[in-house]
Amino acid sequence: MELKSDKVAISASIEDVHAFLSDARNLKLILPHDKISDFKADENQCSFKVQGAIVISLIQNGSEATKIFLKSGEKSPFPFKLSVNLEDKGEKTEGFIEFDGEVNSFLKMMVEKPLQALFNFMSHKLEEHFNNT
Repeated sequence: MELKSDKVAISASIEDVHAFLSDARNLKLILPHDKISDFKADENQCSFKVQGAIVISLIQNGSEATKIFLKSGEKSPFPFKLSVNLEDKGEKTEGFIEFDGEVNSFLKMMVEKPLQALFNFMSHKLEEHFNNT
């Protein structure tokens, strides 16, 4: 299953956005606080519980100048990869999240809309974070 978030315009340089997202501890700032709990992180990985049920773990999986790669950790309910795609627009940066998960048809029906909403939320929260600083 592949998903793409909304593309957002972030009021920061690509270097600043890349540095922010390269520290897994900062992901807490762009997640929906009312839907997650038990957030734990260090610089390279994080885990959190979604709506009191599923534990998601993310591990940094490398980066390029315009992309940050994350992958599912062992606590995640299915294997997936996330990439945050960044495009330099001078004093601004455009960005969006891509998700690629190994999800069967039954699970896809249950998780597709909530995941799409989550990635859109995260993109807009990233935009808001930098636009308010």
